[in-house]
Amino acid sequence: MNYWLLKCEPDDDYSYSDLEKDGKTVWDGVSNNWALTFIRKVKKGDKAFIYHTGNQRCVAGIANVVSDPYPDPNENNEKLAVFDITPNHSLKKPVTLKQIKEDSRFNEFHLVKFSRLSVMPVEKEYWDMIKVLGN
Repeated sequence: MNYWLLKCEPDDDYSYSDLEKDGKTVWDGVSNNWALTFIRKVKKGDKAFIYHTGNQRCVAGIANVVSDPYPDPNENNEKLAVFDITPNHSLKKPVTLKQIKEDSRFNEFHLVKFSRLSVMPVEKEYWDMIKVLGN
């Protein structure tokens, strides 16, 4: 199993609570080449943090990846890929970007080093630390 972080804009677009309400969604709208490289590595059974951008800037919940990546059916561009996710659970305490940046153990974390990337892998070590901070 692999772990991922998926960014969304809760005020304008989508949030973890929207995912809970919907029960399932297609993770789409990604066109950055590096992020698409990561999307192509996502596998059914993986887990993903849902990270709220904008004013919130926090890890809000955990999602289950329930499909392998597939071509975006809404785009006429075969390089664009999407995958399906379902809610797992929201974090009891959202983990803020400020908390993560203030903790030197996260210095090599993609969220800290490549903050503009919308889909990124999360090493197991960071996954476990964020889960502890969120409970």
